[in-house]
Amino acid sequence: MSESKVALITGGGSGIGAAVARRLLDGGWKVAVVGRGAQRLRDFAEGLGNPRELLTITGSAAEYGDVAAAVEQTLKTYGRLDTVVANAGFATHDSVATGDPAGWTEMVLTNVLGPALLIRASVEALKETRGRIVLVGSVAGFVHTPGNIYGATKWAVTGLAENARREVTELGIGVTLIAPGRVETPFWDSYGSLPPGHLLTADQIAESVTWAIGQPEGVDVNTVVVRPLGQPN
Repeated sequence: MSESKVALITGGGSGIGAAVARRLLDGGWKVAVVGRGAQRLRDFAEGLGNPRELLTITGSAAEYGDVAAAVEQTLKTYGRLDTVVANAGFATHDSVATGDPAGWTEMVLTNVLGPALLIRASVEALKETRGRIVLVGSVAGFVHTPGNIYGATKWAVTGLAENARREVTELGIGVTLIAPGRVETPFWDSYGSLPPGHLLTADQIAESVTWAIGQPEGVDVNTVVVRPLGQPN
């Protein structure tokens, strides 16, 4: 088994996922990033100089075959798996009363089913390393917003994190939910503009993720809510 620790990150080609990947690589980890956009992954890898410690895998976080294949490829390439980060997700930025249902299925599958599939695909490998599952949720998974279906998916992730923790803690696997407030990432691209007020950066959230991953052996940090100063909800 390789001495370097290994992480797999879904939605790892941009935003929070990419920031986490960069921090882990800087810390001596080997990292596999999974995303649907092959060009985005190539651009990410080229921007880092195509390091040997970075593996890019094209696939959908909402398809179990893709997720299981990504775990298998990571293990084949690097020999172990210490952390998985379920980061892939997006919002349709509409409401249950007035929105367009055409986009809801993909959002629910990516945001809710995706993290569950990653847990299922990686749990055996994480048992071997006594590793950690990180789920990227949202403040929207703690605070109700009128009609917000995206928020409902993140409430589901909040529940999934605790449900998963109760099952895998006795296997020696830690589970951390990172719930960011407003962050300046491509998440807002489909919204048309950034929200008003101060926003966190992807690097600031990545610092919280890597802090949770770096806890001493036997310590399980479970829920980290990170808001920018000035965000009241």
